[in-house]
Amino acid sequence: MAGRLNPTNRSDQSDIPVQAREIASAHRAGRQSRFLRRKFYARGLRMRWIAAGGLCALLLVFAYAAMAPSTRQITQEDIRAAVLHTLETHALPSPAAKAYAVIRPAVVSVRRMDLEKTGGADIERSVGSGVVIVDKGTILTNLHVVLGAKRVGVIFADGLESDATITGVWPEHDLAVLQARTIPDGLAVATIRSTADLALGDQVFAVGFPFGIGPSVTAGVVSGLRREFRSPQGKRLLTNLIQFDAAANPGSSGGPLVTADGAVVGIVTGILNPTQQRVFVGIGFAVPIENAAAAVGVPPF
Repeated sequence: MAGRLNPTNRSDQSDIPVQAREIASAHRAGRQSRFLRRKFYARGLRMRWIAAGGLCALLLVFAYAAMAPSTRQITQEDIRAAVLHTLETHALPSPAAKAYAVIRPAVVSVRRMDLEKTGGADIERSVGSGVVIVDKGTILTNLHVVLGAKRVGVIFADGLESDATITGVWPEHDLAVLQARTIPDGLAVATIRSTADLALGDQVFAVGFPFGIGPSVTAGVVSGLRREFRSPQGKRLLTNLIQFDAAANPGSSGGPLVTADGAVVGIVTGILNPTQQRVFVGIGFAVPIENAAAAVGVPPF
């Protein structure tokens, strides 16, 4: 009949919304699956980059370790071998050389001069030794070196020559103090050391101008302490002297007697010789530095 709906047509039309929903749902599921796949791929890619970076760092560490020199703990045997090698390949300075290098800048030549009446050059009568103990040009020497001099001259280590005046004498110790009128720049001063711990057998060195030759250095040991000595030229008895066997001769008088570290322990004052010859036979004497420093008026220690 006209106007009635076909049952078959109704059924087909009612199914359209259901199919659309299914298709939309399928599209959403596909998009979600693709998103998850992309997310998983990106995460996997990051992990691969991280792993590759870590591998490169590990390879660099191994390469550095392979190229870097291996280190090990230094043993006592290594130290001993190094010291032995140094001793075999390098000559060490002797104790005398080291002591001389320390004291030499402070040692001076002391000249006793006589005035020439005719107006010519002054005449050098004798040469002795001295040592600078104050940087203002104060010099210690023996009294017998300058005794009776009309003029006293000194020559410093750098070659500078200067007149000097006698500012003090102590005959009981055969000492004289000189003051140089001109001093070099940066004048070196001797280091002095107490004789309280000086012992027989200790190394000592005499530095001076024996027979005017020098500066010269001789080596020996302390042979005795608190000795007495009367020089053939004088009547005065000197006491509390250091006896030593480093060679000393006329001209050595007034020079320093020093230890292995170059410190002054005495002022060379005389030699003992049972004959009339003024040459060294093995026994020399020095005034202890305590007495010498007291002559200057300054406590040495």
